[in-house]
Amino acid sequence: MYYLFALLMQPLQRELQIDKTWIVGAFSAALLLSGLLAPKVGAWIDRHGGRAPMVAGSLLAVAGLLLLSQVVHAWQLYAVWALLGVAMAMTLYEPAFAVITRAFPLSYRKAITVLTLFGGLASTVFWPLTQLLIDALGWRHAVQVLAAINLLVCVPLHLWLLPGARAQPAGQGAAAPARSHSLTEVLRDPRFYLLAAAFTANVLVFSAIAVHRIAMLQAKGMSAAEAAALGAMIGPMQVLGRLLEISVGRRFAAQSVGVVAMGLLPLSLLLLALFDLPAAGFLLFALLYGAGNGVMTIVRGALPADLWGAANYGAVNGALAAPALIAKAAGPLVAALVFSASGSYGTVLAILIATGTLAVALLLVAIRWRHPVRPKPH
Repeated sequence: MYYLFALLMQPLQRELQIDKTWIVGAFSAALLLSGLLAPKVGAWIDRHGGRAPMVAGSLLAVAGLLLLSQVVHAWQLYAVWALLGVAMAMTLYEPAFAVITRAFPLSYRKAITVLTLFGGLASTVFWPLTQLLIDALGWRHAVQVLAAINLLVCVPLHLWLLPGARAQPAGQGAAAPARSHSLTEVLRDPRFYLLAAAFTANVLVFSAIAVHRIAMLQAKGMSAAEAAALGAMIGPMQVLGRLLEISVGRRFAAQSVGVVAMGLLPLSLLLLALFDLPAAGFLLFALLYGAGNGVMTIVRGALPADLWGAANYGAVNGALAAPALIAKAAGPLVAALVFSASGSYGTVLAILIATGTLAVALLLVAIRWRHPVRPKPH
Protein backbone atom coordinates (compact mmCIF):
# COMPACT_ATOMS: atom_id res chain seq x y z
CA MET A 1 0.00 0.00 0.00
CA TYR A 2 2.62 2.51 1.06
CA TYR A 3 5.54 1.99 -1.32
CA LEU A 4 3.35 1.18 -4.31
CA PHE A 5 2.28 4.78 -4.78
CA ALA A 6 5.64 6.21 -5.91
CA LEU A 7 5.71 3.72 -8.79
CA LEU A 8 2.12 4.40 -9.83
CA MET A 9 2.34 8.18 -10.13
CA GLN A 10 3.39 8.24 -13.79
CA PRO A 11 1.09 5.41 -14.99
CA LEU A 12 -1.88 7.01 -13.22
CA GLN A 13 -1.07 10.44 -14.60
CA ARG A 14 -0.81 8.96 -18.10
CA GLU A 15 -4.06 7.00 -17.97
CA LEU A 16 -6.25 9.39 -16.00
CA GLN A 17 -4.94 12.47 -17.80
CA ILE A 18 -4.82 14.60 -14.66
CA ASP A 19 -2.08 16.72 -13.12
CA LYS A 20 0.47 15.04 -10.84
CA THR A 21 -0.64 17.32 -7.99
CA TRP A 22 -4.07 15.68 -8.05
CA ILE A 23 -2.49 12.23 -8.10
CA VAL A 24 -0.32 13.03 -5.08
CA GLY A 25 -3.35 14.56 -3.38
CA ALA A 26 -5.09 11.18 -3.32
CA PHE A 27 -2.17 9.59 -1.46
CA SER A 28 -1.91 12.57 0.91
CA ALA A 29 -5.63 12.18 1.66
CA ALA A 30 -5.02 8.52 2.52
CA LEU A 31 -2.21 9.44 4.94
CA LEU A 32 -4.36 12.17 6.46
CA LEU A 33 -7.25 9.78 7.05
CA SER A 34 -4.86 7.20 8.49
CA GLY A 35 -3.56 9.78 10.97
CA LEU A 36 -7.04 10.83 12.04
CA LEU A 37 -8.05 7.22 12.69
CA ALA A 38 -4.85 6.22 14.55
CA PRO A 39 -6.08 7.12 18.09
CA LYS A 40 -9.36 5.21 17.63
CA VAL A 41 -7.61 2.11 16.29
CA GLY A 42 -5.07 2.21 19.12
CA ALA A 43 -7.78 2.52 21.77
CA TRP A 44 -9.64 -0.44 20.22
CA ILE A 45 -6.49 -2.57 20.38
CA ASP A 46 -6.02 -1.63 24.06
CA ARG A 47 -9.51 -2.92 24.87
CA HIS A 48 -10.02 -5.79 22.46
CA GLY A 49 -6.65 -6.85 21.05
CA GLY A 50 -5.21 -6.49 17.57
CA ARG A 51 -6.53 -9.51 15.72
CA ALA A 52 -9.84 -8.06 14.55
CA PRO A 53 -8.59 -4.65 13.31
CA MET A 54 -5.49 -6.06 11.61
CA VAL A 55 -7.44 -8.83 9.85
CA ALA A 56 -10.08 -6.29 8.82
CA GLY A 57 -7.38 -3.87 7.66
CA SER A 58 -5.72 -6.55 5.55
CA LEU A 59 -9.07 -7.42 3.95
CA LEU A 60 -9.67 -3.73 3.25
CA ALA A 61 -6.22 -3.61 1.64
CA VAL A 62 -7.21 -6.48 -0.64
CA ALA A 63 -10.44 -4.73 -1.62
CA GLY A 64 -8.72 -1.36 -2.04
CA LEU A 65 -5.95 -2.71 -4.25
CA LEU A 66 -8.41 -4.61 -6.44
CA LEU A 67 -10.48 -1.45 -6.83
CA LEU A 68 -7.32 0.58 -7.52
CA SER A 69 -6.56 -1.70 -10.46
CA GLN A 70 -9.89 -0.64 -12.04
CA VAL A 71 -9.86 3.15 -11.62
CA VAL A 72 -10.56 5.25 -14.70
CA HIS A 73 -11.62 8.59 -13.14
CA ALA A 74 -10.03 10.93 -10.61
CA TRP A 75 -12.92 10.66 -8.15
CA GLN A 76 -12.50 6.89 -8.13
CA LEU A 77 -8.80 7.31 -7.33
CA TYR A 78 -9.64 9.45 -4.29
CA ALA A 79 -12.33 7.03 -3.12
CA VAL A 80 -9.97 4.06 -3.39
CA TRP A 81 -7.13 5.78 -1.57
CA ALA A 82 -9.56 6.81 1.18
CA LEU A 83 -10.33 3.10 1.63
CA LEU A 84 -6.61 2.30 1.60
CA GLY A 85 -6.05 5.05 4.19
CA VAL A 86 -8.41 3.21 6.53
CA ALA A 87 -6.51 0.00 5.81
CA MET A 88 -3.20 1.72 6.62
CA ALA A 89 -4.55 2.89 9.98
CA MET A 90 -5.35 -0.73 10.84
CA THR A 91 -2.23 -2.50 9.54
CA LEU A 92 0.96 -0.37 9.50
CA TYR A 93 3.43 0.46 12.28
CA GLU A 94 1.10 2.19 14.77
CA PRO A 95 -1.36 -0.70 15.24
CA ALA A 96 1.49 -3.23 15.01
CA PHE A 97 3.35 -1.43 17.82
CA ALA A 98 0.19 -1.42 19.93
CA VAL A 99 -0.25 -5.18 19.41
CA ILE A 100 3.40 -5.88 20.26
CA THR A 101 3.42 -3.66 23.36
CA ARG A 102 0.25 -5.40 24.57
CA ALA A 103 1.72 -8.85 23.94
CA PHE A 104 5.20 -8.10 25.39
CA PRO A 105 4.69 -5.44 28.09
CA LEU A 106 8.09 -6.18 29.68
CA SER A 107 10.15 -6.40 26.49
CA TYR A 108 8.28 -4.19 24.05
CA ARG A 109 11.35 -2.19 22.96
CA LYS A 110 13.22 -5.29 21.84
CA ALA A 111 10.10 -6.64 20.11
CA ILE A 112 9.50 -3.32 18.31
CA THR A 113 13.13 -3.26 17.19
CA VAL A 114 12.91 -6.79 15.76
CA LEU A 115 9.72 -5.90 13.88
CA THR A 116 11.27 -2.76 12.41
CA LEU A 117 14.26 -4.76 11.16
CA PHE A 118 11.86 -6.40 8.74
CA GLY A 119 9.94 -3.19 8.13
CA GLY A 120 13.18 -1.47 7.16
CA LEU A 121 13.46 -3.82 4.19
CA ALA A 122 9.94 -3.07 2.92
CA SER A 123 11.05 -0.51 0.33
CA THR A 124 14.17 -2.54 -0.54
CA VAL A 125 11.98 -5.55 -1.41
CA PHE A 126 8.76 -4.06 -2.72
CA TRP A 127 10.03 -1.22 -4.88
CA PRO A 128 12.00 -3.53 -7.20
CA LEU A 129 9.40 -6.33 -6.93
CA THR A 130 6.55 -3.99 -7.83
CA GLN A 131 8.55 -2.45 -10.67
CA LEU A 132 9.24 -5.93 -12.04
CA LEU A 133 5.52 -6.74 -11.86
CA ILE A 134 4.62 -3.48 -13.61
CA ASP A 135 7.17 -4.10 -16.36
CA ALA A 136 6.01 -7.69 -16.87
CA LEU A 137 2.24 -7.38 -16.38
CA GLY A 138 1.30 -3.70 -16.57
CA TRP A 139 0.40 -1.63 -13.55
CA ARG A 140 -3.20 -2.84 -13.22
CA HIS A 141 -2.27 -6.53 -13.06
CA ALA A 142 0.70 -5.71 -10.82
CA VAL A 143 -1.67 -4.13 -8.28
CA GLN A 144 -3.86 -7.23 -8.44
CA VAL A 145 -0.85 -9.41 -7.60
CA LEU A 146 -0.17 -7.20 -4.56
CA ALA A 147 -3.82 -7.67 -3.53
CA ALA A 148 -3.31 -11.44 -3.75
CA ILE A 149 -0.20 -11.19 -1.54
CA ASN A 150 -2.25 -9.37 1.10
CA LEU A 151 -4.99 -11.99 0.89
CA LEU A 152 -2.75 -15.06 0.93
CA VAL A 153 -0.04 -13.86 3.33
CA CYS A 154 -1.18 -10.98 5.55
CA VAL A 155 -4.76 -12.05 6.27
CA PRO A 156 -3.85 -15.61 7.43
CA LEU A 157 -0.91 -14.41 9.54
CA HIS A 158 -3.02 -11.79 11.31
CA LEU A 159 -5.90 -14.23 11.77
CA TRP A 160 -3.91 -17.17 13.11
CA LEU A 161 -0.98 -15.63 14.98
CA LEU A 162 -2.22 -12.44 16.65
CA PRO A 163 -3.54 -12.77 20.21
CA GLY A 164 -7.29 -12.52 20.74
CA ALA A 165 -9.15 -10.00 22.83
CA ARG A 166 -8.44 -11.60 26.19
CA ALA A 167 -5.06 -13.19 25.49
CA GLN A 168 -2.21 -12.06 27.75
CA PRO A 169 1.24 -13.65 28.00
CA ALA A 170 1.63 -15.55 31.24
CA GLY A 171 3.67 -13.76 33.86
CA GLN A 172 3.91 -10.51 31.92
CA GLY A 173 0.55 -8.81 32.16
CA ALA A 174 0.67 -8.09 35.89
CA ALA A 175 3.67 -5.79 35.77
CA ALA A 176 2.55 -3.24 33.21
CA PRO A 177 -0.69 -1.72 34.58
CA ALA A 178 0.89 -0.58 37.88
CA ARG A 179 2.89 2.15 36.16
CA SER A 180 0.49 2.93 33.33
CA HIS A 181 -1.42 6.16 32.83
CA SER A 182 -4.74 6.61 31.09
CA LEU A 183 -4.97 8.75 27.96
CA THR A 184 -6.83 11.40 29.99
CA GLU A 185 -3.92 11.58 32.44
CA VAL A 186 -1.36 11.66 29.64
CA LEU A 187 -3.16 14.56 28.00
CA ARG A 188 -2.54 16.59 31.18
CA ASP A 189 1.20 15.98 30.92
CA PRO A 190 3.10 18.79 29.13
CA ARG A 191 5.60 16.20 27.89
CA PHE A 192 2.91 14.74 25.64
CA TYR A 193 2.58 17.99 23.68
CA LEU A 194 6.34 18.56 23.52
CA LEU A 195 6.86 15.01 22.21
CA ALA A 196 3.99 15.35 19.75
CA ALA A 197 5.50 18.58 18.40
CA ALA A 198 8.99 17.04 18.18
CA PHE A 199 7.77 13.91 16.39
CA THR A 200 5.58 15.98 14.05
CA ALA A 201 8.42 18.30 13.01
CA ASN A 202 10.77 15.33 12.58
CA VAL A 203 8.31 13.35 10.44
CA LEU A 204 7.45 16.38 8.30
CA VAL A 205 11.12 16.78 7.37
CA PHE A 206 11.60 13.06 6.67
CA SER A 207 8.50 12.87 4.47
CA ALA A 208 9.51 15.97 2.52
CA ILE A 209 12.95 14.52 1.82
CA ALA A 210 11.53 11.09 0.97
CA VAL A 211 9.56 12.56 -1.94
CA HIS A 212 12.00 15.28 -3.05
CA ARG A 213 15.42 13.71 -2.46
CA ILE A 214 15.81 12.43 -6.04
CA ALA A 215 15.13 15.92 -7.39
CA MET A 216 17.45 17.45 -4.78
CA LEU A 217 20.28 15.09 -5.72
CA GLN A 218 19.74 15.81 -9.42
CA ALA A 219 19.90 19.53 -8.63
CA LYS A 220 23.34 18.77 -7.15
CA GLY A 221 24.47 17.33 -10.50
CA MET A 222 23.61 13.65 -10.16
CA SER A 223 21.98 11.74 -12.97
CA ALA A 224 18.60 10.14 -12.34
CA ALA A 225 20.22 6.71 -12.16
CA GLU A 226 22.88 7.88 -9.68
CA ALA A 227 20.27 9.58 -7.52
CA ALA A 228 18.09 6.45 -7.52
CA ALA A 229 21.09 4.27 -6.62
CA LEU A 230 21.96 6.52 -3.68
CA GLY A 231 18.31 6.53 -2.61
CA ALA A 232 18.27 2.72 -2.68
CA MET A 233 21.01 2.74 -0.01
CA ILE A 234 18.73 4.39 2.51
CA GLY A 235 16.68 1.24 3.23
CA PRO A 236 19.74 -0.84 4.18
CA MET A 237 21.03 2.10 6.23
CA GLN A 238 17.75 2.04 8.19
CA VAL A 239 18.33 -1.63 8.92
CA LEU A 240 21.94 -0.89 9.94
CA GLY A 241 20.69 1.76 12.36
CA ARG A 242 18.22 -0.69 13.88
CA LEU A 243 20.91 -3.37 14.24
CA LEU A 244 23.04 -0.84 16.10
CA GLU A 245 20.06 0.01 18.31
CA ILE A 246 19.40 -3.61 19.24
CA SER A 247 23.09 -4.33 19.89
CA VAL A 248 24.40 -1.07 21.39
CA GLY A 249 21.47 1.31 21.80
CA ARG A 250 19.54 -1.02 24.12
CA ARG A 251 22.09 -0.18 26.82
CA PHE A 252 20.77 3.39 26.87
CA ALA A 253 17.36 4.88 27.60
CA ALA A 254 15.08 5.42 24.61
CA GLN A 255 15.10 9.16 25.35
CA SER A 256 18.87 9.39 24.94
CA VAL A 257 18.86 7.27 21.80
CA GLY A 258 16.07 9.47 20.44
CA VAL A 259 18.06 12.67 20.83
CA VAL A 260 20.99 11.19 18.90
CA ALA A 261 18.80 9.67 16.19
CA MET A 262 16.73 12.81 15.77
CA GLY A 263 19.89 14.90 15.58
CA LEU A 264 21.18 12.85 12.65
CA LEU A 265 18.43 14.25 10.43
CA PRO A 266 19.40 17.96 10.36
CA LEU A 267 23.08 16.90 10.32
CA SER A 268 22.54 14.74 7.22
CA LEU A 269 20.63 17.54 5.50
CA LEU A 270 23.42 19.99 6.33
CA LEU A 271 25.85 17.67 4.55
CA LEU A 272 23.50 17.48 1.58
CA ALA A 273 23.33 21.27 1.45
CA LEU A 274 27.10 21.76 1.71
CA PHE A 275 28.46 19.10 -0.64
CA ASP A 276 28.58 19.21 -4.40
CA LEU A 277 29.71 16.58 -6.90
CA PRO A 278 32.06 14.81 -6.78
CA ALA A 279 31.93 14.19 -3.03
CA ALA A 280 31.76 11.19 -0.72
CA GLY A 281 29.59 13.39 1.48
CA PHE A 282 26.52 12.13 -0.37
CA LEU A 283 27.26 8.63 0.89
CA LEU A 284 27.57 10.01 4.41
CA PHE A 285 24.22 11.78 3.89
CA ALA A 286 22.57 8.46 2.97
CA LEU A 287 24.16 6.73 5.98
CA LEU A 288 23.12 9.35 8.54
CA TYR A 289 19.69 9.99 7.04
CA GLY A 290 18.83 6.29 6.77
CA ALA A 291 20.23 5.28 10.17
CA GLY A 292 18.49 8.19 11.90
CA ASN A 293 15.16 7.38 10.30
CA GLY A 294 15.53 3.69 11.14
CA VAL A 295 16.23 4.32 14.83
CA MET A 296 13.57 7.04 15.15
CA THR A 297 10.90 4.52 14.16
CA ILE A 298 11.89 2.46 17.21
CA VAL A 299 12.08 5.50 19.48
CA ARG A 300 8.61 6.70 18.44
CA GLY A 301 7.32 3.22 19.22
CA ALA A 302 9.06 2.70 22.55
CA LEU A 303 9.06 6.14 24.16
CA PRO A 304 5.30 6.37 24.93
CA ALA A 305 5.43 3.07 26.83
CA ASP A 306 8.60 4.15 28.66
CA LEU A 307 6.98 7.37 29.84
CA TRP A 308 3.38 6.36 30.46
CA GLY A 309 3.24 2.56 30.62
CA ALA A 310 1.95 -0.21 28.38
CA ALA A 311 -1.65 -0.72 29.53
CA ASN A 312 -3.09 2.13 27.43
CA TYR A 313 -0.28 2.25 24.88
CA GLY A 314 -2.52 1.98 21.80
CA ALA A 315 -4.58 5.06 22.65
CA VAL A 316 -1.57 7.10 23.78
CA ASN A 317 0.62 6.17 20.82
CA GLY A 318 -2.27 6.75 18.42
CA ALA A 319 -2.80 10.22 19.84
CA LEU A 320 0.93 10.96 19.53
CA ALA A 321 1.06 9.53 16.01
CA ALA A 322 -1.97 11.39 14.62
CA PRO A 323 -0.30 14.81 14.10
CA ALA A 324 2.89 13.10 12.88
CA LEU A 325 0.95 11.13 10.27
CA ILE A 326 -0.77 14.32 9.16
CA ALA A 327 2.67 15.94 8.88
CA LYS A 328 3.80 12.98 6.78
CA ALA A 329 1.01 13.83 4.35
CA ALA A 330 1.83 17.55 4.41
CA GLY A 331 5.64 17.39 4.20
CA PRO A 332 6.00 16.82 0.45
CA LEU A 333 3.45 19.54 -0.28
CA VAL A 334 5.17 22.02 2.04
CA ALA A 335 8.51 21.38 0.34
CA ALA A 336 6.90 21.75 -3.10
CA LEU A 337 5.34 25.09 -2.12
CA VAL A 338 8.65 26.41 -0.76
CA PHE A 339 10.42 25.33 -3.93
CA SER A 340 7.78 26.97 -6.12
CA ALA A 341 8.09 30.22 -4.18
CA SER A 342 11.89 30.28 -4.03
CA GLY A 343 12.91 28.33 -7.13
CA SER A 344 15.72 26.73 -5.14
CA TYR A 345 16.16 23.49 -3.25
CA GLY A 346 18.77 25.31 -1.20
CA THR A 347 15.99 27.31 0.44
CA VAL A 348 13.97 24.14 0.97
CA LEU A 349 16.93 22.47 2.68
CA ALA A 350 17.56 25.50 4.91
CA ILE A 351 13.98 25.45 6.16
CA LEU A 352 14.02 21.68 6.66
CA ILE A 353 17.33 21.85 8.58
CA ALA A 354 15.83 24.50 10.87
CA THR A 355 12.69 22.41 11.38
CA GLY A 356 14.71 19.28 12.15
CA THR A 357 16.83 21.20 14.66
CA LEU A 358 13.67 22.53 16.32
CA ALA A 359 12.46 18.93 16.69
CA VAL A 360 15.65 18.02 18.58
CA ALA A 361 15.23 21.01 20.89
CA LEU A 362 11.63 20.07 21.65
CA LEU A 363 12.63 16.49 22.42
CA LEU A 364 15.37 17.68 24.80
CA VAL A 365 12.89 19.87 26.67
CA ALA A 366 10.39 16.98 26.86
CA ILE A 367 12.81 14.45 28.34
CA ARG A 368 14.15 16.98 30.87
CA TRP A 369 10.71 18.10 32.03
CA ARG A 370 10.69 17.68 35.82
CA HIS A 371 6.99 17.69 36.68
CA PRO A 372 5.06 14.99 34.81
CA VAL A 373 1.38 14.74 35.63
CA ARG A 374 0.60 12.02 38.18
CA PRO A 375 -2.53 9.88 38.09
CA LYS A 376 -5.39 11.08 40.27
CA PRO A 377 -5.82 9.14 43.51
CA HIS A 378 -8.80 6.78 43.60
